[in-house]
Amino acid sequence: MTKQSIIGRITQLAKANINALLDQAEDPAMMLDQMVRDYTSSISEAESAIAQTIGNLRLIEQDHAEDMANAADWGNKAVAASRKADELRAAGSTVDADKFDNLAKLAIGRQISAEKEARSAEPMIQSQTAVVEQLKTGLNAMRTKLTQLSSKRDELIARSRTADAQRQVQDAVKSIDLMDPTSEIGRFEEKIRREEARVLGQQELAASSLDSQFEALEASDEQVELDARLAALKAGSPSPRSIGTGE
Repeated sequence: MTKQSIIGRITQLAKANINALLDQAEDPAMMLDQMVRDYTSSISEAESAIAQTIGNLRLIEQDHAEDMANAADWGNKAVAASRKADELRAAGSTVDADKFDNLAKLAIGRQISAEKEARSAEPMIQSQTAVVEQLKTGLNAMRTKLTQLSSKRDELIARSRTADAQRQVQDAVKSIDLMDPTSEIGRFEEKIRREEARVLGQQELAASSLDSQFEALEASDEQVELDARLAALKAGSPSPRSIGTGE
């Protein structure tokens, strides 16, 4: 994975809007599981790549430090050779003094070369340091996002389980409503009322029949009395009731 691809991947994952992604998901829990796996895998890859980038930076820094040390060492050698040349020239040994001056020049040349090497590495060190800091920041953001994902996943699973429990309760309530025992009692009560009404009707009907019988009996008694009185009139004798009353 190249440096740019690492930065792009980390930036993309770190800026991901979890809630927006979940709103678009058909199965949020499944998507969260996949996102957790993706983030975990990406973090592992990023950690490996960042470690390699940091390692390369440390090697460049070591080379730079070595170049700086070499430059300082050659500088010290140039100073030492120049002083020796001055001492020899003061003593009248011009030939030997020139030799040490030439050594001083050679040392200065090596010093300049080492300083150039050190300076050429400094821009790379600065840029690599900035990249490493950017990668570390992105990696920390990814780790934070992974923590959010895990918490969101746990929250969603808990909410899902709660929703399932509520649904089961609602289903149970609906089943109770469909098999409401009070409705059965109501129907049974209505049946008893109809039976009681039928019995009342029969009783009323029976009472009506008995009354008509008594009425017929009374009508028959009146007819008998009428017939008796008529017979008495025809016989010229008092009516039975008149005789019985002493009239």
